[in-house]
Amino acid sequence: MSKPAVKPAAADHAAEVRRGERFEFGANWTRFLEVLNERRIAQAVDGLADMLGTRDLTGKTFVDVGSGSGLSSLAARRLGASVRSFDYDPQSVACTAELKRRYYPDDPAWLVERGSALDPDFLAGLGTFDIVYSWGVLHHTGAMWRALELVAPMVGPGGTLFIAIYNDQGAWSGRWKKIKQLYCSGPAGKALVSGVAIPYWILRGAAADIVWMRNPLTRYREYGRERGMSLTHDWHDWLGGYPFEYAKPEGILDFYRKRGFRLDRLATAGGSVGCNEFVFTRAD
Repeated sequence: MSKPAVKPAAADHAAEVRRGERFEFGANWTRFLEVLNERRIAQAVDGLADMLGTRDLTGKTFVDVGSGSGLSSLAARRLGASVRSFDYDPQSVACTAELKRRYYPDDPAWLVERGSALDPDFLAGLGTFDIVYSWGVLHHTGAMWRALELVAPMVGPGGTLFIAIYNDQGAWSGRWKKIKQLYCSGPAGKALVSGVAIPYWILRGAAADIVWMRNPLTRYREYGRERGMSLTHDWHDWLGGYPFEYAKPEGILDFYRKRGFRLDRLATAGGSVGCNEFVFTRAD
């Protein structure tokens, strides 16, 4: 795959959105911050700690590649890490900055800025980190394998790389890519996709609740235990998440093994088109 031109300016991001080439992740996260509470933050802290295998990141440096809402950055800071957050989407940068303002104002141990995971000069200027984290981001850059390549040198010797990448489901993944393109094509496409998919998901969930005799509200209340997210915001993130790429777990494993990384923890999507989570350690 050829390396695309990197366009770091906010105006270029807006132009990509207008052309239907990119979903407005930041706009979705802006709405998510309206419902963010301590319970969801605690869930995000627990999820991050579980995958990293520790609840104490004191003295560790942590970079959030594609910080989105800023929730994972906040979780890392609560675990004691010094955090560097960046995102390509200007509104996502604003969301992360807002969380820092709410919970860690004037904290020099948490820096928030704008940057691209496809900009090698920007990434090189950040240096190396104990933990490089990018959950559900690199497959939305438009050049996933290039992004996977560029984040590897950011991991210091003996450091940790924690990424989540969409699972390759063959034809199903190809169909989802077309759906996401339609969603991002304009207001009509967004209305059509949302009008079909969201009622279907609601009815399917309600039917399962009836069969298993569960309280229909329980699923919504308990959603997000792993990352503290909101179900409705994740629905739109999933429907509109474009650009969209994916990989089989063995493809990611082989890619990083060749670059001196050892797999420590793997959580697969279980046959769905969700994300496979990988925690690697870089050899000293």
